[in-house]
Amino acid sequence: MTSSATPFLDTWFAVMDSDHPDRVLDLISDDFHLSVQFSTGSGRAAEFTGDRAGLVSYLAQREKGTRVHHVVRSAHSGDVEMALGRVTRDGDFEASFNASALIAPETQKCRRLLICRTPEIEFPV
Repeated sequence: MTSSATPFLDTWFAVMDSDHPDRVLDLISDDFHLSVQFSTGSGRAAEFTGDRAGLVSYLAQREKGTRVHHVVRSAHSGDVEMALGRVTRDGDFEASFNASALIAPETQKCRRLLICRTPEIEFPV
């Protein structure tokens, strides 16, 4: 069995793709901060930022059960995990994404999360 280079991000996206994405709130530290840059293409984008409350706001507006995240390449360096992936809807490509997470070694919870996504670029799988 092969272990993943990004066990935290693998878990994060599995929870986000589940019927209960709000469970990601159990995966964040007390000093958590995030930025999600969300492009829908043609220069249209929104940024979701903040601490726990910012993540709660992001979750409240997010579609549930429509997208699936697939990590295509991943790596880690010390306490940082990085992933390149693709988002699909009904099996069809919707967007590419990059994600970086700073993990607290003592708790394995996320302290910082940066996610950027766009439909404008598709990486070969």
